[in-house]
Amino acid sequence: MDNYGLWYQFHFYLFGFIALLSSIAFVTRRSPVAAVMWLVVTMFCLAALYVMLDAQFIGAMQVLVYAGAIMVVFLFVIMLLNLGEPSEFADARGLWAKLLAAVVGIALIGEIALVTRTGVPSGQYTVPRTFVTDQVARYGAVGAVARPLYTDYSLAFELTSILLLVAIAGAVMLGRRGEPDAR
Repeated sequence: MDNYGLWYQFHFYLFGFIALLSSIAFVTRRSPVAAVMWLVVTMFCLAALYVMLDAQFIGAMQVLVYAGAIMVVFLFVIMLLNLGEPSEFADARGLWAKLLAAVVGIALIGEIALVTRTGVPSGQYTVPRTFVTDQVARYGAVGAVARPLYTDYSLAFELTSILLLVAIAGAVMLGRRGEPDAR
């Protein structure tokens, strides 16, 4: 295997492993704010995987729409409902957790510096350019993504929107659990 293959494989497993760990941390947090922050880490790792698969538009939309807009809405709902004391929002309480966060942060900064210095190799692990250019020429850059999303994958797209609606309704119900019935 050449250097590119090792580079690609290492980063694929790295981002996959971080996404897996952060999604486990997301479902095991007691603080809703800490859980949302772990979900943001998961979304960024998924965006990195999309970029590695040469789907930069989808990676950018992952960051803008999911890690940006939807997580802001979740945080707004959580803060609006006032689900706890401010001291409960801290996820990293001990010295070891803070040291681990610092080490992970330094490692990610090192990754960014390495990619910036050496450049991102391209080539053998991407979708054939003829397919991509044909789709973009026919439907445009956004249309090449939107057409299959709203035709072939419309059920998954709609189920995702329902899942987000249920999550917001669940956050409202969690916020109301301590209030007396207002009938």
